Amino acid sequence: MFALYLDWYRATVLHKVAVLDEAERRTTRLPSGWTPLEMLTHLAHMERRWFVWGFLGEDVPDPWGDAVDDRWQVPEDVTYDDLAAMLREVGARTTAVLEGTPLDRQAPPGPRFGDQEPATLGWICFHVLQEYARHAGHLDVAVELAGGPTGE
Repeated sequence: MFALYLDWYRATVLHKVAVLDEAERRTTRLPSGWTPLEMLTHLAHMERRWFVWGFLGEDVPDPWGDAVDDRWQVPEDVTYDDLAAMLREVGARTTAVLEGTPLDRQAPPGPRFGDQEPATLGWICFHVLQEYARHAGHLDVAVELAGGPTGE
């Protein structure tokens, strides 16, 4: 069930950003200042941080690569297609983990958790799912303000 919901939210956020032209993908219409591409990079890095770096305990180059000085950033040479590919790749890793791992399994100790008790896979799923749901709603507003379609 978690894998299906996460797949649906990934497809939803990809579609929301895909309907915008390149200029609108890199333009903010919100006081907080983030752009749709910055939201996309945040979601791809966030999911990778939780499942690959946190739960699997794998080394991840630049796990916080979505932000510079606590502000989401997308280099000019990184495109929607690049970020969509990253999100799909991370999603495939997440789905593989969820297919064969009990939800009560705890992540190994590591840098993702610092001195805190590592989370279980079930907790990570709930956290990542709520983050996708919240940010999909944010993208609804950003796309509507950019003149894009509304609704699901």
